[in-house]
Amino acid sequence: MNSSASPASRASSDRPRVFSGIQPSGAIHLGNYLGAVKNWVELQDDHDAVYCVVDLHALTLPKEAGEVSRGTIEIGRILLAAGLDPERCVFFVQSHVPAHAELGWLMQTMASFGELSRMTAFKDKSDRGGFVSSSLFSYPALQAADILLYDTDIVPVGDDQRQHIELSRDVATRFNSRYGETFVVPEHQIPSAGARIMDLQAPDTKMSKSLESPGTIGLLDPPKTIEKKIKRAVTDNDGEVRFDPDTKPGVSNLLDILAAASGGDPTDLAEKYTQYGPLKADVADAVMSFFEPIQQRHAALSDDDVIDALRLGADKAAAIADPVLARAYDAVGLLPRSR
Repeated sequence: MNSSASPASRASSDRPRVFSGIQPSGAIHLGNYLGAVKNWVELQDDHDAVYCVVDLHALTLPKEAGEVSRGTIEIGRILLAAGLDPERCVFFVQSHVPAHAELGWLMQTMASFGELSRMTAFKDKSDRGGFVSSSLFSYPALQAADILLYDTDIVPVGDDQRQHIELSRDVATRFNSRYGETFVVPEHQIPSAGARIMDLQAPDTKMSKSLESPGTIGLLDPPKTIEKKIKRAVTDNDGEVRFDPDTKPGVSNLLDILAAASGGDPTDLAEKYTQYGPLKADVADAVMSFFEPIQQRHAALSDDDVIDALRLGADKAAAIADPVLARAYDAVGLLPRSR
């Protein structure tokens, strides 16, 4: 195995490289769309964008045979319908690029037990009881590998994922210090609005893909369902429209949604309303306007369309990831398989 190029020489363009991933479990909802997917689509215009369906991460919790593959096709269909363009980004499935699992093991050797034990996602999920696999504990190391394999400059994430990006930075820096300059140390990027969309019925709780709630709006929900859920959103009793997440979480959540959907500022938007009814009506209209064309494209895509796009993306992803894995193996000094 020959030494590969250094991180500084990897770029094929002047655009910064962005990486993000999503699990093929649950349904895409309003929070996913406004906090992540909408941003992914926009980043294709001026970034070297790499997006991954992280199906190996889905296996950290027990799954029925075939469940992950079905979820992968469905999440792929939704993301393509939402605007991911295989000609403008690299869009693929994690398990289709073996370098992810291989570098994931190296990253486990670089992450300490203490670092992994402090991950809040492990604490939250393991506290629910039932079977807890060792992969649920160690998966942040695989997540670090996902990011580092693509010499990623920027990782767009919600605020709740900041801890995982910090771990990726720490293991990359540790590896570079121990073995020489090998990985690009990524930065996280949190969208200014809509990064943390809350449940409409429990505005102190993040809208969740995995936990069903009448306060969660699915991207494929019919327009009448969307309108009904937003009109029933929890607010408060004083009737004042003001952006104040601490004392008015329900109203502030609606303003955050409207700001993310319209491109405005939630504080400025609040000044346009004196009653909750018109605010809810405008939020519903904005969300339905976003979702209508996506739902139409989703209905037109076949399974084969999705599979073909993901296979094309896997070839493009491997062309980037394999040299980075080779660079890491060379840095560690593993015995080459052949010369």
